[in-house]
Amino acid sequence: MNLLYKSTRDASKTVTASEAVLKGLAEDGGLFVPTSIPKLDVTMDDLKDMSYQDTAYAVMKQFLTDYTEEELRHCINSAYDEKFDTEVIAPLVKVGDTYHLELFHGATIAFKDMALSILPHLLTTAAKKNHVTKDIVILTATSGDTGKAALAGFADVPGTKIIVFYPKDGVSRVQELQMVTQKGKNTSVVAIHGNFDNAQSGVKALFEDKELEKELCQAGYQFSSANSINIGRLVPQVVYYVYAYAKLLLNEEIEAGEQINVTVPTGNFGNILAAYYAKQMGVPIAKLICASNENKVLFDFFRTGTYDRNREFVLTSSPSMDILISSNLERLIYAIAGNDAVKNAEFMNKLKTEGVYEITPEMKEKLKDFEGGYATEEETKETISGTYRSTGYVMDTHTAVAAHVCRAYRESSGDQRKQLVASTASPYKFARSVMTAIDSSYDELDEFALIDELEKVSGVEVPAAIEEIRNAEILHTRECDADKMKETVKEILGVEV
Repeated sequence: MNLLYKSTRDASKTVTASEAVLKGLAEDGGLFVPTSIPKLDVTMDDLKDMSYQDTAYAVMKQFLTDYTEEELRHCINSAYDEKFDTEVIAPLVKVGDTYHLELFHGATIAFKDMALSILPHLLTTAAKKNHVTKDIVILTATSGDTGKAALAGFADVPGTKIIVFYPKDGVSRVQELQMVTQKGKNTSVVAIHGNFDNAQSGVKALFEDKELEKELCQAGYQFSSANSINIGRLVPQVVYYVYAYAKLLLNEEIEAGEQINVTVPTGNFGNILAAYYAKQMGVPIAKLICASNENKVLFDFFRTGTYDRNREFVLTSSPSMDILISSNLERLIYAIAGNDAVKNAEFMNKLKTEGVYEITPEMKEKLKDFEGGYATEEETKETISGTYRSTGYVMDTHTAVAAHVCRAYRESSGDQRKQLVASTASPYKFARSVMTAIDSSYDELDEFALIDELEKVSGVEVPAAIEEIRNAEILHTRECDADKMKETVKEILGVEV
């Protein structure tokens, strides 16, 4: 069966999976969603003995039905190789009474590698399938991790260029260095004077700009996206939740059919949406626990049914979650609105014009799979230091937000199901926040001295991704105001401004 995709804002047209990957965003500004969520066609008993690569094929073939087996396996095997520092790709680690799914063993030490290692292969395959002759310009906004993972994935990929926008003071020093030292003739990095939401809204506006589309077309370019708005980012993320459940079964941590809860540190909503899709595919997940930092727009939404971005934007120690407009939530809104594109478009228009929308009681009823929670900066610090003292395990700030919310949910609800926490970044990516949480006196050290201390404290070798930037040359120094992103893109591409 050929699974087709449609926009969350216009159900009248359908496209193939490869067309959806290629376009990134629908022409009407909506996000591509499958016409139905497919079911797994293999049992957990079969899956438990599979490698990560074979699990990826079993899941992704259900979504990307116009890719041949040869094409899809080539994409998977090209992505999940020695770029990862462990053969299992996504190891499960037991920390106290919780299982951490470590998603940071790729080239840029954050969970974005799990999808952005494969997206360039999915995209270039899609371009060939659809006889694309123009260069594809990957346009991406980042709150810290997507940028470097996308740059690393697309660097020097023939027929592509990549432009990444990040908030100048809204990422960690390591995240910034990873981006501005990126090699590759086709890579561009721009710091914007604004926050992530400004960058993300700016990128979306460029996608929707028909005049710009024509100008680029004449110059031999077309846009696509590496953000989680691209279905080619989301589908590979479903894989690791299927894989994690199967491995818990293999390790006899759970019994066949036993339900688990999954807690995900959440900013743009793609990672937890992938867990929701995994549940719909047949993975026995009970609760999907959405963990926010002090930018708790999602926590408030799950509690009240009102999404309201009209609030103060807080810069926290978990910057990849410093987001007030969670793009991927649109896919969930569309689903709980009964796949009603008109209704969803109304909500999204309200968000754009008024900054707020309220879902119906019937829609709120369909959110029972989800729980929301949040961690303050102090609670995040306490979770890092407390976990280190009790177990010796060192986690990053985003994972700490999830670990705190997971524990708080268990204590308040009495729900004793096994708990899986998505561990989304290496502590090395946020060394200052992590080390000062363990001992405030570390704050006196510079960034790389802190990293050396973290190696001693954690017993985990400094990753190659960090060693690479220690003395790397700064290659990208471009900055722009948030309202000058269009001119900046045209300048980079050599299209007349």
